[in-house]
Amino acid sequence: MRDRRAKRALDLALLLPLVPLFAGLVGVLGLVVLVGQGRPVFFRQPRVGVGGRRFGILKLRTMTTEADPKDRRPTGLGRWLRQRGLDELPQLVNVLVGEMSLVGPRPLTPADAERLCAAHPPFRRRFAVPPGLTGLAQICQAQGPELTAELDHAYVRKQSAAMDLMILLRTAWMNAVGKRRGALRSHLPWVRGARAGLP
Repeated sequence: MRDRRAKRALDLALLLPLVPLFAGLVGVLGLVVLVGQGRPVFFRQPRVGVGGRRFGILKLRTMTTEADPKDRRPTGLGRWLRQRGLDELPQLVNVLVGEMSLVGPRPLTPADAERLCAAHPPFRRRFAVPPGLTGLAQICQAQGPELTAELDHAYVRKQSAAMDLMILLRTAWMNAVGKRRGALRSHLPWVRGARAGLP
């Protein structure tokens, strides 16, 4: 497995020079959310990180604010932000403080982690590395827990600086043109690689 300190160094080397740009972009998007939807602009959601430790991710609000969670739904602006992954940008703060990495398996909620790990034990492998802002399963637009688990396992086994850069570039392309249009279609080689490493 790749050294975690080297991964952290790559995260900071890529992120720190761009902090002013991302801070300005999050500020503008936050203002758009405030004007278009009102408060709150941001919210924090509990997630499970490396080694099963819990932390709170930051996101721009994309849902209505009804008291009953069952009545909440994405707003028009929220759907646009989600389609381009812009609601996730505040999680760069999580990366800066070391709770996340730029690239890795997407962090699960505690309830989802418990449910999916019980139903699909390979999901537990994802907790061997820090969760990411984006990941292999995301650029492949993986559907279903089995495929997601296998792609996450492929990343854990094969992770490298070159792979992280490829995933980041593909994510930027997806954010520019839309997730469906920009997704990496051929995920079978990654799945085969994950299956080859199963005990």
